[in-house]
Amino acid sequence: MRIATWNLHEAVGVDGRCLPVRIARVLAELDADIIALQEFSPRRSTLDELSAELEHAAGASLVVMPTFLKRGRVFGNALLCRVPIVSVDARELALERREPRNVIDARIDWDGRPLRVLATHLGLRRAERIQQVERLDALLDEDAPTVLLGDFNEWRLHGCLAVIERRLARVPAPPTFPSPCPVARLDRLFVSAGLRVSHVRTHRSRSAMVASDHLPLVATLERA
Repeated sequence: MRIATWNLHEAVGVDGRCLPVRIARVLAELDADIIALQEFSPRRSTLDELSAELEHAAGASLVVMPTFLKRGRVFGNALLCRVPIVSVDARELALERREPRNVIDARIDWDGRPLRVLATHLGLRRAERIQQVERLDALLDEDAPTVLLGDFNEWRLHGCLAVIERRLARVPAPPTFPSPCPVARLDRLFVSAGLRVSHVRTHRSRSAMVASDHLPLVATLERA
């Protein structure tokens, strides 16, 4: 199974232009079964129009879990999935006086066997991330094989994510930000026992390097 995570930056590229068509083009290039999306928001169209455009490009169903309304538009996390979703919910990571955050908690039917997918976008401040990671850690008590992925906003290799790494295996994290010349490993993948990840890479097509300020992080997921 190919999995990916990508911060869309509301479809605003490094050239300052909001062009969802570029996002759709990159999603088609990724050809991934599961894609976690951050900063999903319809700036140039309705929610239904943007959702339909991205679903068509990815060949997948879209689940949107907004964290708040930004100028009247939904803004937050989303998940594109080609395999059946058994259940999906949003778990709150919001902290007082900080931008609201959540984590998508989806249960997937992967060839008749369960897979849990947690997709999130953590806060900008270290103190905020520490508390959010503690809440994520509390969600990892289940036995189901689990993938955790998203934009963790952690510039250090381990940092506050060391708590997660005691429970889940950290996957190699190539730099994804800023997209024209990435230096920061903001986007990460983690997997539980029973899973392994290979072929981890950033997607550096011409479209991807301009469509958002982050590059997509892509990997192959296998059962161990």
